[in-house]
Amino acid sequence: MSGLKRGLRDALARRRDDHLYRTRRVIESPQGPEVVIDGQRYLNFCSNDYLGLANHPQVIEAMQRGAARYGVGSGAAHLICGHSSAHHALEEELAAFTKRQRALLFSTGYMANLGVMGALLGRGDTVLEDRLNHASLIDAARLSGARLQRYPHADVATLEKRLADGKATLIASDGVFSMDGDISPVVQLAALAREHKAPLMIDDAHGLGVLGAHGGGSLEQLGLGTDDVPVLMGTLGKAFGTFGAFVAGSEELIETLIQQARSYIYTTALPPALAEATRASLKLVQTETWRRERLRQLIARFTSGAAELNLPLMPSPTPIQPLLVGDSAQALALSEKLFARNIIVSAIRPPTVPQGQARLRITLSCAHSEAQVDRLLEELSVHTHDTV
Repeated sequence: MSGLKRGLRDALARRRDDHLYRTRRVIESPQGPEVVIDGQRYLNFCSNDYLGLANHPQVIEAMQRGAARYGVGSGAAHLICGHSSAHHALEEELAAFTKRQRALLFSTGYMANLGVMGALLGRGDTVLEDRLNHASLIDAARLSGARLQRYPHADVATLEKRLADGKATLIASDGVFSMDGDISPVVQLAALAREHKAPLMIDDAHGLGVLGAHGGGSLEQLGLGTDDVPVLMGTLGKAFGTFGAFVAGSEELIETLIQQARSYIYTTALPPALAEATRASLKLVQTETWRRERLRQLIARFTSGAAELNLPLMPSPTPIQPLLVGDSAQALALSEKLFARNIIVSAIRPPTVPQGQARLRITLSCAHSEAQVDRLLEELSVHTHDTV
């Protein structure tokens, strides 16, 4: 056995021993409140399809029409010959949706964050980030060559002290934190950003479509605009139900990204059919406001039921409802007990969350029924107190 193979084998064995090994389940059905695995139906409480649009017939039809018109592949990067009229129309519609001058499509949220920080930061710059930011924001700062300083979660006072030296080039935060489900103190961040002349970037992947009267995310809910948050990143594979990401902001920001964001310049454009599908889902996000109201009702039903059962939920007003377990082995055992009862909830363990904060990350969709939520509560009541 080669040294590389032996080293990898030993590292994988340690990961298993530490209850940190990750596995994949093969889904045989579309995304939805129920999915099929090995021919059996399971209640699905770990998808980010918050508005139930991933399998919406209008979105599917739009993608089929797009494939018939544009084919399957885009053929090249946007700056070569891969930028179609479907991409262009979607960018214009996303700009209007976010009330910004322009928007720019990226293949993933990870690539969008890499692109923004790579274009705006370099050696000698400093970026300040919330300690619980998504890994893509952390990695983007590190790869940019800038100095990364992380402040304790949502700790505005510590951030203000870090800003006092006047060296910050950028402040970056999630809008909704993906593993905790809480909303960032964006109003206070924006005030500090203005005071210290350090632009603010918000990754609102889990807020867009879900928060705000029209689905405009955490910024709409908090009444903030481009002057408050010059750089907005959003993803399309969560509440929008499709795939991809975008950055929205000023004309100057978007042109800078087109010229300098390596993860935009040097990658193939999204399939145009996906852009057409997202155009359809974007309309649904804005017009079918009942989806957000339905989601709020289910969140309230779940959180009130969990409180009655004394379940150790972390406080969250969003569809992300973390049930804190602490120990990785116990979190994994609880997830497996639920799976044996035909319910899928992911166990989230370090390094995705801090040591000692392993949890079940429960996510709700407006497509869930009250009966399905009640079934989850019933099973959690039985198995949580047996495990935790």
